[in-house]
Amino acid sequence: MLNVSMKSMLEAGVHFGHQTYRWNPKMARYIFGERNGIHILDLQKTVKEIKKAYTFVKDCAKQGKTFLFVGTKKQAKEIIREEAVRAEVSCVHEKWLGGTLTNFETLRKSLKRLEELEKFETDGLFRVMSKKEVSRLSKEKARLVKLLSGIRNLRNLPDIVFIVDPVNEANALKEAHKLKIPIVGVCDTNCDPDQLDWPIPGNDDAARSIRLFCATMADAVIDGRAEAEAEKAAAHQQAQEAAGVPAGEEGVSPEMQAAMGQPVGEEVPAEEPVRTEE
Repeated sequence: MLNVSMKSMLEAGVHFGHQTYRWNPKMARYIFGERNGIHILDLQKTVKEIKKAYTFVKDCAKQGKTFLFVGTKKQAKEIIREEAVRAEVSCVHEKWLGGTLTNFETLRKSLKRLEELEKFETDGLFRVMSKKEVSRLSKEKARLVKLLSGIRNLRNLPDIVFIVDPVNEANALKEAHKLKIPIVGVCDTNCDPDQLDWPIPGNDDAARSIRLFCATMADAVIDGRAEAEAEKAAAHQQAQEAAGVPAGEEGVSPEMQAAMGQPVGEEVPAEEPVRTEE
């Protein structure tokens, strides 16, 4: 359930934009005014846009679609990682590798190489290698773990990409555009909102503001999946009731149901032995 209030956004500093000279004129429709050389965002419009984005992400999660969270700058990387883990989605929080989306087969090869190096270590192969070789492979493994840890379970291209600061993540934005993957993004006053399918105007530099947006998108994923599970369980229950199976007795064999239906103290008739001719 979406739980973002005007008060929580004010406390997080969501309304603070960049210096007025750094603005993108396309953000004018989301700007309330200016104070001490800083643009102030209209939080009423932010509330409206975050509701749209939340509904879109929740509906996609309900349909079983996959997500990729992206945010690599210092203020965002740890928050992106934490919220992606909570929502059980993939993320890029260290560095965007060129071709992560547009050259997906190369990414798969890198993931396979990481698995191979980890297997070398667990199988004890490092113990029979020279120190120089072990050092080289260990460094390679550490680098791959750092860069790929958030996307190890990304077996196919994501259906939706969520980006914090599209200006900083220009390469991710470009690749998603090329593949026509829908983009939800937090856009500050220096961004071009027209590059996003679901723009959310807000401060993309302050940690508390970033946390609010990332947590909201993670909640949307979790809520959508929960709704899907609830509907699936309700449909299963209706199917059981339509078939005349009491709640909790699905999967019980006909023989067991017959035995359960016998009056207390009455024995279940034994099968007559098969007679054979001598």
